[in-house]
Amino acid sequence: MTVDVTLNEADQEALQGWVRRTGIGAAVTDVEPLTGGSQNIVVRLRVDGKAMVLRRPPAHPRPTSDNTMRREIAVLRTLAGTSVPHPGFIAGCEDLDVLGVVFYLMEAVDGFNPGNEVDSAYVDDPDMRHRVGLSYAASLAGLGNVAWKGSPLAEIRRPGSFLARQVPQFMRLLESYRHAHYAPESFPSVRVLAEWLDSHRPPDAEPGVMHGDCHLNNVLLRREVPELAAFVDWEMCTIGDPLLDLGWMLVCWPDGPNPIDVGGALAALGGLASRAELLDAYRDAGGRRRTSRLDWYVAMACFKLGIVIEGTWSRYLAGQADAEAGERLHVSAQNLMELGTRVSHGDNPFA
Repeated sequence: MTVDVTLNEADQEALQGWVRRTGIGAAVTDVEPLTGGSQNIVVRLRVDGKAMVLRRPPAHPRPTSDNTMRREIAVLRTLAGTSVPHPGFIAGCEDLDVLGVVFYLMEAVDGFNPGNEVDSAYVDDPDMRHRVGLSYAASLAGLGNVAWKGSPLAEIRRPGSFLARQVPQFMRLLESYRHAHYAPESFPSVRVLAEWLDSHRPPDAEPGVMHGDCHLNNVLLRREVPELAAFVDWEMCTIGDPLLDLGWMLVCWPDGPNPIDVGGALAALGGLASRAELLDAYRDAGGRRRTSRLDWYVAMACFKLGIVIEGTWSRYLAGQADAEAGERLHVSAQNLMELGTRVSHGDNPFA
């Protein structure tokens, strides 16, 4: 199926009116899609010649899509002025009369997404490929140490135990995918892993800012130096346990087991830092030290990410997402559950 991943003429006119009313600028030009469709839509544009990026829900918004955009706005406002690489926030719009959804504008970041391309400097220099992973891990450690109390993100923080609500929250998300063509029971390994995660849950630690979905599709890398240019796609960011970000990064790193197949082109060139080196870089940069229960966080990352991406398979079966994306992510979701189950049985390939 064809998915509208940019702004139609009417939306562009509405956006230009909003840009003028809010004083951001006068002319919106050079509108072109970056990514989007089944998850969220990201559009590059210029306002009075200045490059910006617009982010909005998909063509078929989910019931939570507008709140997701509000969350992302809160994240970028919280990160303003910190050393964590992120796109600068420009303005957000919650007036549904403009585009029919909540959206926001952010600064364009000069970098490339290693899930989609590999800059020539990284192709030519294995040391660049190696060092950029260490920068990525160090930046993730910095994110977990951001001062968040009293911030916009703190205003939407849920009370209570972050870890205790993970399994029931994501089992409810899986159940929400149910429709005439999709039954959550078709994903049976989820329930077995959920029981293990609940019965082996570690105690809560000091809360911190989490990205929530850290992998190479959700970062931009600098082109000339081996550094992270920005974390992007903040829709799962929250105040929680940053060790889950660490487990997530390790699960998704394309070295050995690669259950979601991100960053494969970069990995194929060789020379990437090992998962052990990522862990050392994370610790050296001041990341969380309580890593004796890393197996639980790795298994939880598999569980959560598997359920999240299974949603695209459900939407495809309902005629609301592209077949290629739905089928590819369904396979990845199954791979994640298999990996998480292995880890729960004491077979952790990342240990």
